[in-house]
Amino acid sequence: MEENKVLIGALLFILLVLGSNFIMYAVARGAARSDQKGFLETLSRSLNTSPKKKDESMEELRQRIQELEKSKKDRTGDSE
Repeated sequence: MEENKVLIGALLFILLVLGSNFIMYAVARGAARSDQKGFLETLSRSLNTSPKKKDESMEELRQRIQELEKSKKDRTGDSE
């Protein structure tokens, strides 16, 4: 009786693994077929952020640093 439960459990586990693999295959295949582009191109585009966003954030950071340095110089000039 317990052998049957073990076999049923093993069968359910195998079916679960096969089902999840099939779902992942379908998701990857759908991503590869979007806009009729290649899989690697789609993957690289999804991993890379746009350079424009990076440039904007870096420019914002530079401006913020300049403002902080300017305010620091103003404070040290006032105290002397």
